[in-house]
Amino acid sequence: MNRMLIGAFGALLLVAIGVFWWQGRAVESPAAPLPEAQEAAAKPADPEALPAADVGDMQGPALPKAVELTREQQRFFRYDRNRDLEITRNEMLSTRVEAFRKLDADGNNLLTFEEWAVTTVDRFEKMDGDSNQRLTPTEFATSAPKRRPAKPASKCAC
Repeated sequence: MNRMLIGAFGALLLVAIGVFWWQGRAVESPAAPLPEAQEAAAKPADPEALPAADVGDMQGPALPKAVELTREQQRFFRYDRNRDLEITRNEMLSTRVEAFRKLDADGNNLLTFEEWAVTTVDRFEKMDGDSNQRLTPTEFATSAPKRRPAKPASKCAC
């Protein structure tokens, strides 16, 4: 048993010596040269003065072009939130979060059948104008989603 302990101690001692030897041989990279001191200007600069530059014939970047998207591209970009031309599962589900939160009455992020049923029954009773437990086509039409008015085309001649 003593021989094993002495052997383990010797191995650790050799490893420690090797680490210290390795660290001692490390070469430090030379430091960057210090900047030369520049002579201070005779007059201190006016802190209120605006900088001036002669741009000459320099030009900035070209202005972006407006691109007309097809209906399918618009529909795609409605889901592609980060515009990487790929729709992830989270991006696809993110459009349904508001509707889910309306159905989740107790706010525990679990939609039970009872929560769904209560919302559905409430909606049915709201549509059933004569309270006869049956919906006519006219009553059912009251549940149609409201159409958004079309955006008027810009008349600006800018």
